[in-house]
Amino acid sequence: MSTLTKVLIVLMTVFSIFLCGIVVTYVANAQDFKRQYNDASGRLNAARQTERDAKKQLEENIKKTDAEKADFNTLISELKANVTALEAQLKEAERQQAALQQRVDSWTSITKEFYQTNDKQRQLLDDTLAELNRLQQEQIKQGRELKQTTATLIEKMAVVSELEQRNKRLLEEKTELQGKLDQLLRQYGQALAPARPVTPVRTIARPAQPLAREIGLRGTVTAVDMQNSLAEISLGEAHGVKEDMKFHVTRGDKFICYILILDVAPEKAVGILDLVQQPPKAGDLVSTNL
Repeated sequence: MSTLTKVLIVLMTVFSIFLCGIVVTYVANAQDFKRQYNDASGRLNAARQTERDAKKQLEENIKKTDAEKADFNTLISELKANVTALEAQLKEAERQQAALQQRVDSWTSITKEFYQTNDKQRQLLDDTLAELNRLQQEQIKQGRELKQTTATLIEKMAVVSELEQRNKRLLEEKTELQGKLDQLLRQYGQALAPARPVTPVRTIARPAQPLAREIGLRGTVTAVDMQNSLAEISLGEAHGVKEDMKFHVTRGDKFICYILILDVAPEKAVGILDLVQQPPKAGDLVSTNL
């Protein structure tokens, strides 16, 4: 056997050993790779399943999110509408508040003026009542004097009546005596001459005419201001109306109140209401005497 053949045999043996090692290594590695492949394939399938579950969960979450987003959009739209409505209500409330504040200011001014006017009217009323009280006391005093004068006049009239009766009897006696004297003188052809008064003839005393008479003015109420207790009538200076005159206000057979005249114009007059039983109104009758 040649050296070359030996070398080849040795080489073939070494190559076979090497190839066997490679094959063993390959088989070992192949089993390890298969196991790794199976493990990787399992993990891949698990990952894919996880991916599918994740996608499914993502889709569900997307749908849920879209639904919630739609709900939120609807809620936002409703809230925006509510905000718009509330802003409009706020503006309206502010406008009403401004209007009410203006009315409050106006009523405050009116109330202040009313109290001032009321104070003036109260003072005027107090003065008028004081004057009325004085006039009533004076009227009572004059009434007592009038009663005394009337009683004295009645006594005088009784005396005058008695004197007239006596005068009548004297005249009857005189006439009877003149008849007898005339009959006696006729026997002697004589007659009585007409009597001539030597003193002025005095007439029988008569009661004096009343010192006062009823004025008798009648008109109507033309305007009423109950806030200030004032009224206007259709009579004025041209009809004889003067300040401090009192008019009776009636409606049918009912007494309404008094009007004490404060200011007089040519065709109308204004007075303050007194002893008001019912609120007077335009068209009610006014008169100086009931």
